[in-house]
Amino acid sequence: MTTTDPRPLYARATEQAAALMKTVQPGQLTGPTPCAEFDVRTLLSHIVGGTLRIAVAGEGGDGLAVHPFAEGVADGDWAAAYDEVRTRVLKAWESDERLTAPVRVPWGEVPGRAALSGYVMELVTHTWDLNEALGRPLELDPELAAFALATARRVLPEPQRDAGTPFDSVLRAPEGADVHEQLASWLGRKPFSRA
Repeated sequence: MTTTDPRPLYARATEQAAALMKTVQPGQLTGPTPCAEFDVRTLLSHIVGGTLRIAVAGEGGDGLAVHPFAEGVADGDWAAAYDEVRTRVLKAWESDERLTAPVRVPWGEVPGRAALSGYVMELVTHTWDLNEALGRPLELDPELAAFALATARRVLPEPQRDAGTPFDSVLRAPEGADVHEQLASWLGRKPFSRA
């Protein structure tokens, strides 16, 4: 179990995701992503919905009661919807007590620190997915990816994953892979440039 306070990393991850969302053009919304079942619009919906989920959990509510995809967001409003929910999530996790209090997340009931660390992994991974889908408009933060990769290796250790796991089985990282590509490979994704 990690003893790192994931809140500063999560805050940075939300800043990175927010900056990337602001680059999305209307013509890109139906484009493919490395997350094979998601186009860009669906991925944006999942990032916003997942962020709302961990916000509600941080507020002491049942995050699992929140749909993992945002509904009712107009195509031009994804960045604004994300800014609103990321402000809420950061406020919800301000208290140090949130790190030790039990939180219900899709993988079980865990201390808040473990839950938020898992959401750093998820957000950094989906930000990489989005960056790939958009043609890599941003240079992504390697420190965030290193934390996400360490978390992924700890909580998703098996190379072969079952149907209940939201990530595909581990792929061999390509030669010379940077830390984001190592994270993607661990979670069963291939960079578009190497697919």
